[in-house]
Amino acid sequence: MNNYIKFISMRAGNFSIPLVIVMLCVSISTMAQGDGARFYWKGLAGTNAFPVIANSMGGNANPLDPAHSVVAGSDFTAVMSMAGYAKMLPIGKRSAMVSLLVPMGRISGNLSIDDTLSLTPSASFSATTRGFGDPLLQFGINVIGPKAIMNIPDMLRYKPKFSLDIIGSIAFPIGHYDNTSPVNIGQNRWYGRIGTPVVWQIGSWVPGKRTTFEFLPAIWFFTDNTDFEGKTLKTEPMYQLEGHLTRDFMEHMWGSLDVISYSGGKATVDGVEGN
Repeated sequence: MNNYIKFISMRAGNFSIPLVIVMLCVSISTMAQGDGARFYWKGLAGTNAFPVIANSMGGNANPLDPAHSVVAGSDFTAVMSMAGYAKMLPIGKRSAMVSLLVPMGRISGNLSIDDTLSLTPSASFSATTRGFGDPLLQFGINVIGPKAIMNIPDMLRYKPKFSLDIIGSIAFPIGHYDNTSPVNIGQNRWYGRIGTPVVWQIGSWVPGKRTTFEFLPAIWFFTDNTDFEGKTLKTEPMYQLEGHLTRDFMEHMWGSLDVISYSGGKATVDGVEGN
């Protein structure tokens, strides 16, 4: 995918927090790019975030297909907006976050489809769809690491050291869906994931000198789409592995080396396997 752009607005309670806190809830819209570096850094309990995100994407897979199913000979383009809400909150002494993000926009596809999707061999056509996608709800809680950040002194003392979270998400299949077209914003099925993101502090925790290694293993699950052009689409679980090595260049500037891999997610349509 290419031409990826994000615009984010945010409102916090009585405390100005780093932009990274807003990034805690944007991965829902950027599954092909992964969750992103410094995604699971913690913020002040009670913080509210209202992300507004714009994406321009293209490639040989529907950008909103959570299984990233590649269609040979296809060319997808999408202009999408995402709007949502996220809140940092304490559960006991642990830091947690709940978020909801709703995609909306327009997807166009030029496809040359063969038997891999159990459709008419060598069929070529164009399709366009617009509307709202499937809202995705995500919840995450820290199980190893520092206690929840309850006030400004806690924020100043915060050091992730070795931090491990458990996350879970689920998408509600209420987005716009046309059962006569393989190009859709909604997916007409439930899907979601579970994962265990890790943040590992390397060296001192001084702004301008912070370094982290971050790792995310996750598994995506999909129910069947029983009306995929009149057929049944089944998708096997998909495995996500993501890693980041991040480093501060100065107090308010940092960069990262990133790697991400998706595997599995093989689809079958009425028993005919894809690649």
